[in-house]
Amino acid sequence: MTAITANRRLARLRTLALTGIATTDAATVALTLMPASAQAAEAPQTAHSASAPSRDSHTDSKASTGSAGNLDGWIKQSLSIMKEKGIPGSYEGLHRNIMRESSGNPNAQNNWDVNAQNGIPSKGLLQVIEPTFKAYHVDGTANSVTDPVANITAAANYAADRYGSIDNVDSAY
Repeated sequence: MTAITANRRLARLRTLALTGIATTDAATVALTLMPASAQAAEAPQTAHSASAPSRDSHTDSKASTGSAGNLDGWIKQSLSIMKEKGIPGSYEGLHRNIMRESSGNPNAQNNWDVNAQNGIPSKGLLQVIEPTFKAYHVDGTANSVTDPVANITAAANYAADRYGSIDNVDSAY
């Protein structure tokens, strides 16, 4: 094989790999993190919530709390509320945990773990169960576990109580 042929093949592989990454949505990524026998269930989605927000996501979709309809906006709005309420946490800590828990999909729902088996599946960006959400809900956010800002802020409040900060969480919590 000549160097030119090898370079063309490598360029084609790079193009295919980038295409695969660009078209992989949050639900697909989330499914790869679950056991093969698990079945993902999600709430009905709009065109804006069907995939993980990207850096150039649409911002015309609004969460019920009025934040920009993308992960960056939800995290920033949550951080603003957290600062006002004295809840510790950083953008990096929130983002890292969100990507591990839901791949950035605000409609993610776990239907296979022990919580789901007990009838209270984890939901939303930070995979919060309803009783935890109710106990750690932060005034000023929507009273819905699947609202992105409310989910992030309640989860950060819980993590602060249990671990000192969402920044200290590096695995399922």
